[in-house]
Amino acid sequence: MWLRNQTSLADFVLEGLFNDSPTHLFLFCLTMVVFLVALSGNTLTILLICVDRGLHTPMYFLLSQLSLMDLMHVCTTIPKMATNYLSGRKSISFVGCATQHFLYLSLGGAECVLLALMSYDRYVAICHPLRYTVLMSRKVALMMALMSWLGASLNSLIHTVILMHFPFCGSRKTHHFYCEYPAVMKLVCVDVTVYETTAHISTIVLLLLPIILVSTSYGFILHSVIEMRSAGSKRNAFATCSSHLTVVSLWFGACIFSYMRPRSQRTPLQDKVGSVFYSIITPTLNPLIYTLRNKDVAKALRRVLRRDFISQ
Repeated sequence: MWLRNQTSLADFVLEGLFNDSPTHLFLFCLTMVVFLVALSGNTLTILLICVDRGLHTPMYFLLSQLSLMDLMHVCTTIPKMATNYLSGRKSISFVGCATQHFLYLSLGGAECVLLALMSYDRYVAICHPLRYTVLMSRKVALMMALMSWLGASLNSLIHTVILMHFPFCGSRKTHHFYCEYPAVMKLVCVDVTVYETTAHISTIVLLLLPIILVSTSYGFILHSVIEMRSAGSKRNAFATCSSHLTVVSLWFGACIFSYMRPRSQRTPLQDKVGSVFYSIITPTLNPLIYTLRNKDVAKALRRVLRRDFISQ
């Protein structure tokens, strides 16, 4: 029994993204630059929303939660990958792997739910502007955020506990740069067809339900925009939704590519590419999209910078 427990808690081996070639060294440096951009961009967005009173609205509160999720997402995977690459070690402890799996799954699920709920916020703002303060109060926004965090965390905890209780075989080498569900699942040495099918269905539901909510919200928004007589009102409506719609397309597109394909059609390279996109690229682009395409955020940034400049 003691030997079995020791074996079950053995380290995992992460193959990583890069080898020692000059090309991969350049790609590693580029990845670290992207990581720093994601870190600074999301941190700046959170601080800006906290500091500027003009952004103390339900929409920007939800945006701050999205930035927090993106910030935690990149910090869950990239530092460990960089540490392993620079040290030459490729191992991650059993507890570290379980923690990483729980965090990335929680954050990914929370972001799916939050993006869907943010589409409802846009629907209320455009289709029912006079009732916005009632339908989207601070209490409602807080409940939305809690629903995203708690619901996704519970789902992730269940899957993590079940997955990490399976026996693992061989050298425990994963062809990945972090403990992602498909990569770890391949190391299990018992028949998990029933659980894998159940997990696949739950993943599809977790992706499809938010997509349906987003599609429904934007269907009503499009109908309202078509009925607007003013060209300026139409432009404002599209400008209000464009940032969120761009982020939704990037996030759900990457998640569908990574998780809704059958296992037989997956390759380690495709899994890595999909994971890089939604765990590194998307969290980097999100604050840039909202900052560059959102006039309120840009104005708030100028106000804060002007205030700091005058105070000096």
